[in-house]
Amino acid sequence: MQLNRYQRTRADHRREYAEDYCELIDDLLREKGRARLCDLAEILGVSNVAVSKTIQRLKREGLLESPPYRPVRLTEKGRALAQKARENHRLVRRYLEKIGVPPEVADADAEGIMHHVSEQTIDAFRRELDGR
Repeated sequence: MQLNRYQRTRADHRREYAEDYCELIDDLLREKGRARLCDLAEILGVSNVAVSKTIQRLKREGLLESPPYRPVRLTEKGRALAQKARENHRLVRRYLEKIGVPPEVADADAEGIMHHVSEQTIDAFRRELDGR
């Protein structure tokens, strides 16, 4: 069954959280060597409880591991999702810049757009940028 636009939007929001968390955790691991719940809460501007609930969901989805009293770690699936999100962000930002959007605006807009467009749209952006 195909999702209606309301169902798709809710599914996009769930995917958005997963992508944002995985990308942020990956960034923290690269920059600081660890990703703690309190760091995530501070950067995202949400409560520790909100982060904890999301972390539990992402664990169930196989995107990360969170041993008790230890920093969060991405699984291979989580690292792949972070990388794909990062690549899609760059692609959407490049496309927006190509059509004349200033870089700082393109970067902020790409963050929202990338989570709510289909793979077909991402592929169309890629083809346009590649000149095909």
